[in-house]
Amino acid sequence: MKALFQLQPPRFFTNGVGLLLSSAGLFTDAYYASVLQECTNFQTLNQVHAHMLMNGFQQNIFLQTKLATLYATVNIKHARLLFEKIQKPKVCLWNVMIREYVRNGSCYEALALYYQMQQAGKQPDNFTFPYALKACASLSALQYGKGIHNHVIRNGFEFDLFVGNSLIGMYAKCGRLEAALQVFEKIPQRVVVSWNSMIAGYDQNGLANEALNLFNQMLLENVKPDLVTIRSVLPACANLADLQQGKWIHDYVIQQGFHLDVVVGTALIDMYAKCGRIKTARQVFDKMSTRDVVSWSAMIAGYALCGNSHEALKLFYEMQFTDIKPDLATVKSLVPACAYLTALQPGKWIHGYLIKSGLESDVSVGTALVDMYGKYGSIDMARKLFDIMHERDVVSWSAIIAGYGIHGDGEKALELFSEMQKTGISPDHVTFVCVLSACSYAGLLDEGWQIFDAMIRDYDIRPSIEHYACMVDLLGRVGRLDEAEDFIKKMPLKPDAGVWGALLGACRIHCNIELGGRVAEQLFCLEPDNVGHYVLLSNMYAAAGRWDDVAKVRTMMKDKRLKITPGCTLVEINNRVHKFIADDRSHPHSDEIYATLESLAVQMKDAGYVPNTGLVLHDVAEEVKERMLWSHSEKLAIAFALISTGPGSFIRITKNLRACVDCHSATKFISKIAKREIIVRDAIRFHHFRDGSCSCGDYW
Repeated sequence: MKALFQLQPPRFFTNGVGLLLSSAGLFTDAYYASVLQECTNFQTLNQVHAHMLMNGFQQNIFLQTKLATLYATVNIKHARLLFEKIQKPKVCLWNVMIREYVRNGSCYEALALYYQMQQAGKQPDNFTFPYALKACASLSALQYGKGIHNHVIRNGFEFDLFVGNSLIGMYAKCGRLEAALQVFEKIPQRVVVSWNSMIAGYDQNGLANEALNLFNQMLLENVKPDLVTIRSVLPACANLADLQQGKWIHDYVIQQGFHLDVVVGTALIDMYAKCGRIKTARQVFDKMSTRDVVSWSAMIAGYALCGNSHEALKLFYEMQFTDIKPDLATVKSLVPACAYLTALQPGKWIHGYLIKSGLESDVSVGTALVDMYGKYGSIDMARKLFDIMHERDVVSWSAIIAGYGIHGDGEKALELFSEMQKTGISPDHVTFVCVLSACSYAGLLDEGWQIFDAMIRDYDIRPSIEHYACMVDLLGRVGRLDEAEDFIKKMPLKPDAGVWGALLGACRIHCNIELGGRVAEQLFCLEPDNVGHYVLLSNMYAAAGRWDDVAKVRTMMKDKRLKITPGCTLVEINNRVHKFIADDRSHPHSDEIYATLESLAVQMKDAGYVPNTGLVLHDVAEEVKERMLWSHSEKLAIAFALISTGPGSFIRITKNLRACVDCHSATKFISKIAKREIIVRDAIRFHHFRDGSCSCGDYW
């Protein structure tokens, strides 16, 4: 026995326990029970156990049960050895062992012991079932959970409050919300814990509407929400972007003093960010008395979600000067934010940080880096990172396919799609959106149809509205406008603004004004306040010289008080981002910029460039139209880059809108004359200009 438990002899007794055991007197059950109460760690328990054995108490069931109970809280393996030596252990000891296995994460052992308990002829009670059900929940072991539910009914504990709450949690964790609700509704006197279990179940399974509805029902029944309730219901508000309910909960949180809880504070940050109130989210963050890594990550993710990449990076830099170290979730939210910056340097810095931190090997981080470099315009770097990934999942493949798609290289996107299937990874609905978009950008109509049909036939994926929008865009870009319209009419889903918007863009490209007018009417009904639809129709009318129609559209915009988003172009020079708008003369180097453009204009015209004055949306003289074209923001940014960088270095610019046709044509000439590679990222895709040609093949 001594060897089995590795007991320490009495001479090593220490502290108060040692004094108690070394004192003279008669050792009794009650005496040892009181001494055991003083034991706080494995060493003292071990010493008391040795003393009991030396004094002949090894067969005392009362003391052995108490000793095993205490062992279970500090060393479950040691407790199990002692437990196996006890003849006919009581139900309470079985419960202790099952409980401690669950607390230690040894849920398989907990369930095995539960069934062993019944084989020993012991009947589970209302303390046994909650821990056995918790083990099932942790393992998502639905069949075992159902079996234990039958045991609950057979033993008469179906209406026990704590057992019922455990059943709700088990079914919710296993994704069986209907069964969870049935248990919930049978509980005769539901307390706040019951409501919390059901609300959390809905929230964990992505049923935010149901979670909020149940929360409101809880309030109607005058059940007061507690801290656990708030922790579950705030994420539901965030996922639904329900600002009104979220603000009410925030007021309640302050009244109850729950705002001091770091989990609640973090949930409030996430809720406000997803509701588009990033300033309020930051106020919550700044007022938090305690912040953990999850709080910092939520705020960084909030900035990234709202498109404020600079603030996301700034906050990440601030985090470096705290005692809190960024984790995987932090960088996973930060890397995508870098993809939308004009400057690559922050993204490279984050990449270096990931390498130093050893986080680069994570598949989700590697995928985020592939996506970042692809969206920044460095598709070669994205491919290099993709190729060296030790593990790739469907998201990784989708990211690189999407990268080649927005760079106009549909052929490589299709090659990767084929390679992906050969590796045994099945594409999902997102992958098909990526590959169909790639076909659209490259004008690969036949291939697009084949993939669309294969998605349904071979992978049993029902097309979503995004897939239909891709096909409309593909048909429209290749000039099959009538087919695109007919395709929309035959869709089993109601077309949304994305579908009609794709067709309107195609109408502009192919100058089909009559169809464009009909499509625009659909968009005005779906999105009456989207200024982009009005601008696109107005531009079509202007290009056709239909100035009366232009005036009508602009009157509609004025009546609705819609403001046009001005086009602007960004360019990074020496780690500083410069912003240009059309006819901009505010830049310190404005004189040099316009002088450079004048020089280029002469060389370009000699090389065959003809300004596309039909794109000027004003009824003015041709000479004025030509001057207006030369002051477009893209040309100003490129000219500034030419005078600010050395010969042969590449130029990278970013525009917030779709690049105009004339700027696209002019950039081809500039790339040849200046012998520069120019990368343009507009609102839709990338264009790589080199030696007078563009990677899009003039198909965009």
